[in-house]
Amino acid sequence: MRAGSRKTQHEEEEESAFVSMTDMTVSFLFIIILLLAFFASRYNETDNVPRKELIAERELRLKAEARIQDLERQIELKETRIRELQELVKRLRAEIADQIQEIARLKRELEALKQQLQIQSELRARIRELEELVKRLEAKIEVQTREIAELKKEIEELRRKLEIADPLEAYLASAALIRREILNRLKSQLKIDFPDLKVEVSEQSDALRFQGEGLFAKGKKDLRPDSIKIVTNVAKRLGEILPCYTLGPHTNWKPSCNSAGVVIEALQIEGHTDSDGKPSINIPLSTNRANSTFFAMIENERDLIGFKNLRNQPVLSVAGYGAMRPVASNETDSGKATNRRVDLRIIMYTPSRSEEIEKIRTALKEGRPRGEKN
Repeated sequence: MRAGSRKTQHEEEEESAFVSMTDMTVSFLFIIILLLAFFASRYNETDNVPRKELIAERELRLKAEARIQDLERQIELKETRIRELQELVKRLRAEIADQIQEIARLKRELEALKQQLQIQSELRARIRELEELVKRLEAKIEVQTREIAELKKEIEELRRKLEIADPLEAYLASAALIRREILNRLKSQLKIDFPDLKVEVSEQSDALRFQGEGLFAKGKKDLRPDSIKIVTNVAKRLGEILPCYTLGPHTNWKPSCNSAGVVIEALQIEGHTDSDGKPSINIPLSTNRANSTFFAMIENERDLIGFKNLRNQPVLSVAGYGAMRPVASNETDSGKATNRRVDLRIIMYTPSRSEEIEKIRTALKEGRPRGEKN
């Protein structure tokens, strides 16, 4: 009984499950039918387009496609043109760079030409200045040549007159005239080499006078840099003159340059100051200036210290006098400037007796002091 009862119950359960599946399948099919109906209704509403509109739409699409193709061709042409222009720009940039370099080169060349023109202009101006200077110097040389010729005539005339008189007086007069001639010769040569230099022969015709301001700064003992050229020039000229009027290893006496047979006793470099300051300052200052001049001279003309007098002493010497030997008033600035000076003084040997004259000439011929043996 129980077995039959369980079988019936199991069958009932299977039947109930089958009914449920059937209902679900029917429901699912019903939903699908509804969805199909919905999509069908939607499809009818959306896709039912009038033929004219469809044809118009197709024509528009064809026109649009044609326009797109045309635009694509235009874009392609423009891209090609852009590439061509880019290449052109590249070439133009290269040409511009070359032109910039060429312009820079031309500018440099132009600047060089301007400098050359400037130099040429300056040279022309300098040439004109030098031509004017040469004219002035030639005029001065002409005047000085006449003066020298007149002095020579005067010397010869005095010699002729004095030869009749006392030989000693004739010798001393010749020595004074020759000293004056040497100093004027030095002055003339310096004026040619340094036209603006203030140099004069003293009133006694025994010294060549340089204003101290021309060679030294006020209160200074050392030569100005531009004054060294003047001093070395003087030394060079003395090296040419002294051999004919001195003794020693460098003597070169000839009757043509010193027919009177006179001898220089001393060639003294003298330093002077104005009256400003104490003697304890001025005398050393003047001496130091003379020393500076002396050393500058022998540094460039070493043979100067080898020229000797009759006593076998160097003719070149120095002295400092401070303010003790003024040549102008110290009451004015111009007078003080004149007193601040360096003098190159020539002292001639003066024999005491006529008998010495021949011995002096013999010493000049032999080139050594009196009494000196070979």
